[in-house]
Amino acid sequence: MTTATTVACTVLPSPIGDLVLTGDGDALSGVYMGMPRGGLDPAWRREPGQFREAVAQLDAYFAGDLREFTLTLRPVGTPFQLAVWEALRTIPYGETRSYGEIAAQLGRDGASRAVGAANGSNPLPIVVPCHRVIGADGRLTGFGGGLPRKEWLLAMERGQAQMPLEAYGVLRDG
Repeated sequence: MTTATTVACTVLPSPIGDLVLTGDGDALSGVYMGMPRGGLDPAWRREPGQFREAVAQLDAYFAGDLREFTLTLRPVGTPFQLAVWEALRTIPYGETRSYGEIAAQLGRDGASRAVGAANGSNPLPIVVPCHRVIGADGRLTGFGGGLPRKEWLLAMERGQAQMPLEAYGVLRDG
């Protein structure tokens, strides 16, 4: 078991490239697409055993067998960011919402840009499905993992991602 100040991590190979999972032993706090620049933080301890449930759920998600994550999460953010991230979790698998729709859901009409900023700082992509948020005109907009990954994730959720990720313009290794 780790202390609250220790960050544990593991690397999970996935169809969209390596995912680096971080947490404190009790909850998942981060999902990074690809290795961070400069590699893993030297203060992080590799402890794959602590992430068995997260790995199992992510594997099931990518296999198309899991539609909703039931992991204990511990994202760090402002109260507004936390509210946005919680709202993202209400978007059903395979569906999308616009930034404006999320703002309205939060009772903050006109705050679509603030929702976009909070969406962009989501530390738990995929698990907190920020890839399901699109522009008001229906176009794909910003995603920390890149638009090809976002397109692939949405297609996968709709049962349409038959091509390898490379066909979407992303190399699997990051």
